Amino acid sequence: MTGPEPTLSVVIPMFNEEGVLPLLAHRLRATLDGLAEPYEVVAVDDGSTDGTPARLTGLRADWPQVRVLRLRRNSGHQAALLAGVFRARGSYVVSLDADLQDPPEVIPEMLRRARADDLDVVYGVRADRSRDTVFKRWTATGYYRLMRRLVGKQVPAQAGDFRLLSRAVVAALRDLPERAPVLRLVVPWLGFPSGEVTYQRAERAAGRTKYPLSRMAGLAAESVTSFSAAPLRVATWLGLAGVAVCGVLLVVAVAAWAAGATVTGWPSLYVAVLFLGAVQLLCLGLLGEYVARIYTAVQARPAYLVASDTADDRVADSPVELADSLR
Repeated sequence: MTGPEPTLSVVIPMFNEEGVLPLLAHRLRATLDGLAEPYEVVAVDDGSTDGTPARLTGLRADWPQVRVLRLRRNSGHQAALLAGVFRARGSYVVSLDADLQDPPEVIPEMLRRARADDLDVVYGVRADRSRDTVFKRWTATGYYRLMRRLVGKQVPAQAGDFRLLSRAVVAALRDLPERAPVLRLVVPWLGFPSGEVTYQRAERAAGRTKYPLSRMAGLAAESVTSFSAAPLRVATWLGLAGVAVCGVLLVVAVAAWAAGATVTGWPSLYVAVLFLGAVQLLCLGLLGEYVARIYTAVQARPAYLVASDTADDRVADSPVELADSLR
């Protein structure tokens, strides 16, 4: 891609988003062209298996600011997002999902707010989740409450991955040793000056959600184990509770023996064995989550592999590129 360096980069991770691409391109191009300054759109194809790659190729023919970054395999939403953010060249980088639930029309307000208030981060915060299901609202509220309690009040409530980052924040993210950070928690943790822009969250424009219950649960587990040792402390307290319960049962048994009462024994023994067994298994499971994170970190495998980037039309999984994907 030739021309001036972009002021703004819009990173869009996508996996099988063929149906929504025409509407996304229409709305996003109208918004960005209205800024009257250089920009690029970094579409990260996260190993799509439908017609998304072909549609992106066709889109580039008519929209020269579009840049397609293809990953070698489906690496997951967070890894694809990270790949796009690290390769973006703009002074400001906006991350946006392809489903149009987060409106691209908010981007100019984010950019204006960042410049007017000298902010490095501007979060898109959902003002209303009434379009979501009751279960989705309940789980999202519980997730953000838990994260704010574990990470700190700097984590904005109801803010997903729709955000604007300055070049300084991107550089700080690169310097982190984490292989696959959870950006919605890491970015607030960095402590850069930040602000918020509220918007109305819409329904998905087309296609199916790429975040079913299993992936939401995985994101929650990754978030907790990445930022807190609280689960290990829970295991410790459960162990202490088990010791206390067994101590009470021991006192009851000795008192019954001293009183000459018949102690059958099997109900209390049955309960104690089950309780202690459950506590031990739970503690082993929690410990295993952290051991698994250590094991993954020691392996040092990249979170993603870049197959090609239309910005330079070269295969980009050289040792240097692999190092970038690890940082």
